[in-house]
Amino acid sequence: MIKPQLHATHPDLIKRLKRADGHLHHVIVMIETGRPCIEIATQLQAVERALTSAKRTLIHDHIEHCLGSGGKDERAELRALAKLL
Repeated sequence: MIKPQLHATHPDLIKRLKRADGHLHHVIVMIETGRPCIEIATQLQAVERALTSAKRTLIHDHIEHCLGSGGKDERAELRALAKLL
């Protein structure tokens, strides 16, 4: 079983992701109700930015709190994380 890794930023990340989830639901409703494409695209961009910001916060927090010894496995993990930024 994997031990959960909770950090100080996680409660804020959860709030952000729940907000983005609600926003994405609104975008789906916009599409279903035939709103103009420019409005939909603008809202999708806002959702995308929110998710990107949450992802970066999570990755930076992980690097700061979970990586530290600089071993071979950690360097490989750091390279994999860097690809996600």
